[in-house]
Amino acid sequence: MATPSDLSTQLAVNVLDAHSLLAAFGVLGVGVVLFAETGLLIGFFLPGDSLLFTAGLLCTGTSGRSVHLSLGPLLVAAAVGALAGAQCGYLLGRRAGGALLARSRSARLHEGAARAEELLERYGHAKAIVLARFVPVVRTVLNPLAGALGVPARAFTLWQTVGGLVWSLGLTLAGYALGSAIPNVDAYLLPLVALIVAVSLIPLGTEVLRSRRAAKGARG
Repeated sequence: MATPSDLSTQLAVNVLDAHSLLAAFGVLGVGVVLFAETGLLIGFFLPGDSLLFTAGLLCTGTSGRSVHLSLGPLLVAAAVGALAGAQCGYLLGRRAGGALLARSRSARLHEGAARAEELLERYGHAKAIVLARFVPVVRTVLNPLAGALGVPARAFTLWQTVGGLVWSLGLTLAGYALGSAIPNVDAYLLPLVALIVAVSLIPLGTEVLRSRRAAKGARG
């Protein structure tokens, strides 16, 4: 049974800070956060990339922090949260259309929706769904947008599963690998998280450059 001090700690959690979330909710929190970030429009601000990387780091036990997670349950929670969230977002989009997005006043959310729609139009369903996993906010809005735009359920499920597993397990294992290889790696946590987020954008950047070169070649 949770004590009043435990409850106060959980209530005081900073949802924008990965370590704070993990300290309060552990592995279960990873699954819930990824579900909310990828399945519910209200979760667009949650720190999915940094949460996965930090959680993997905390599985090594080499950091000086008090939080320690188990890798096996973490990988399961990350995969389930990422895949179930995306599928839920898609189903919400099919039923509610663009109504949910239209009600939001967040400029950041609408900007993400525009980028998600551009991805779908430019790269097709498969590439867009996989690439969106690596772009904050876009991975939140692309799923309901795909449902609202009538992307076939079978195609969406296949490619969101591929992208979801590569993203969730890849970032978690990257954190675990670095934490195992570098002593006291938590001292460099903030720059490492920034680096991981930057690296996660490489697939999208590569596709954008390839598309621009192809367009120039067609015009030439």
